[in-house]
Amino acid sequence: MILVSSCLAGLKVRYNGSHSLDQEIKKLVEEGKAIIACPEILGGLQTPREPAEIVGGDGDDVLDGKAKVIEKSGKDVTELYMKGAYATLEKAKIMNVTKVVLKENSPSCGSSMIYNGEFKGHKIVGNGVTAALLKRNNIQVLSEETFITHLSKL
Repeated sequence: MILVSSCLAGLKVRYNGSHSLDQEIKKLVEEGKAIIACPEILGGLQTPREPAEIVGGDGDDVLDGKAKVIEKSGKDVTELYMKGAYATLEKAKIMNVTKVVLKENSPSCGSSMIYNGEFKGHKIVGNGVTAALLKRNNIQVLSEETFITHLSKL
């Protein structure tokens, strides 16, 4: 089973109330080959919500207590992001997920790039909190950008 970010399947759960629909991913969900999850919603955040970025590192650093997830106004939402990451991991384990496709650049879901914590649109190499946790648990994590190359292997 594949788990995909809800926004990639067309659900309007992104911070600004939008989605990031990917037709191939939506098709997998409709065919029952993939299930959806939004770590931020699972963590208790609302839609829409204030933009958030990881300050002081990446998702691995958040898991290790060395960085925080902060909203643009300065509110610390680290615990909600951690809660969402662990809820997503639990769902992945229950559903025997072998592959996860997450939305790149997100403080939860970025699997290779995230925003740098300055809220100026600059990206750095790193994982979001959920991506880091899933990888630590030996679950393959792909972005929607790299998933297309793996599609032919399904």
